Amino acid sequence: MKEILADPKLIAACGLYCGACRSYLKGRCPGCRDNLKATWCKVRTCCGNHTYTTCADCLDFADPKACKTFDNFIAKVFGLLFNSNRRACIVAIREHGKEAFAASMTKRRRPSLPRSEA
Repeated sequence: MKEILADPKLIAACGLYCGACRSYLKGRCPGCRDNLKATWCKVRTCCGNHTYTTCADCLDFADPKACKTFDNFIAKVFGLLFNSNRRACIVAIREHGKEAFAASMTKRRRPSLPRSEA
């Protein structure tokens, strides 16, 4: 299994931190940015079309939950199943930067902030 490292390049478009994801750490996934099979991800596609690295770069929506691409049905189900708060991740990236977010998630050893955090 790979070691969890603080690497801003491992932040997914939606704010998840692939560097602490079990699939990534076990070598079963290259991470969202490098996953050529993730064409189904509308958030990733949107960020690519706008040349954003993450939704934190988008200035169209002060709150990512207002974006229908970001806050879709699949995202809501994912959030419930995995206790994931991608909105809080995007807010943290905006407030502290990608490097600090990657370091924080590495320290927490989690791919996402929990739903209990705003």
